[in-house]
Amino acid sequence: MSDDNKVVAEVRESFGKGAARKIRAVGKIPAVIYGHGSDPRHVTLPAHQIGLILRKANALLELDIDGKTELVLVKDVQKDPVRQIIE
Repeated sequence: MSDDNKVVAEVRESFGKGAARKIRAVGKIPAVIYGHGSDPRHVTLPAHQIGLILRKANALLELDIDGKTELVLVKDVQKDPVRQIIE
């Protein structure tokens, strides 16, 4: 895998609409990682870097979460209908 798909993710503890708005205001996007047999994990990703990676179809990301590397496949992306920015 190329280095341009490596992303540093931060675990987030706050949830909901207000928390998501604050995350987006600082140039990041909220995300959830779902895995078979494991609990969903909520993370924050850098918006600009993710936007560039998701231009390609079937984006496979290598996330660095608390020092552990994890391979994830992007299943769904929500975009603002007017501005086309990732929400």
